[in-house]
Amino acid sequence: MYGFSKHIKGEASVTEQLAIVTSAFTWLTLVPPGYANGFLEGWPVVFFLVYHYFFFLNVSIRKRLYGDFYLREHDPKWDVTTPVWHRVLFCVGVMVGHWFAAFEAPQLHLIPGGWRNLGIWGLIMSTVFLHYHSSLYLANYSEKVVVPTAVVQFGPYRWVRHPIYASTGLLFLTYFTALHAPLSALFIVAVCLMYYDQKAKLEESLMVETFGDGYMEYMKKVRLHMYIVDLQG
Repeated sequence: MYGFSKHIKGEASVTEQLAIVTSAFTWLTLVPPGYANGFLEGWPVVFFLVYHYFFFLNVSIRKRLYGDFYLREHDPKWDVTTPVWHRVLFCVGVMVGHWFAAFEAPQLHLIPGGWRNLGIWGLIMSTVFLHYHSSLYLANYSEKVVVPTAVVQFGPYRWVRHPIYASTGLLFLTYFTALHAPLSALFIVAVCLMYYDQKAKLEESLMVETFGDGYMEYMKKVRLHMYIVDLQG
């Protein structure tokens, strides 16, 4: 909480930010199944590490480009955010979904062994690959990792307009699939669609304002919004 209070003020150190992230992932992947079962092993432990690796890929790209972990000064109009209540609702939904999953299938979170694991590991690798390459392509066509200088149409952006958001939803879905929690998986998909669809629309409005017909053409060419086909315009 101390680190989070400093983060709100923009004063948190790298160590304090790491503590915040680790605490969040602990309450997502370790505490719920540990509480539901009275013991902890298997997929929750694996995904505790996978979540860290996944969410620090953006930071690693920033480190490669600038030599440190911090954002550069930029026009605040590119800090696209939804209303506070919308973000809070998303965070609560993600937390609730992880707790639901732990209680939905309390005995199925153990790694079963054998060939059955290959599908889960394949999803993990696909998720990480999608997230990393989406972030890397976006950084190559952006200033300060935040401000785009062109409409990115390469890599994963050839097939989906918001692959970073899609990869985040896919990460949660993969975890719930590993736990054999189908109802919780449907719930988390709904939560991600609610949040990322709204944020994506705000970003697309800004992109149309900035790049005009170039982005409009891209939207017509790449119809896949995140997980579903965008049937608008």
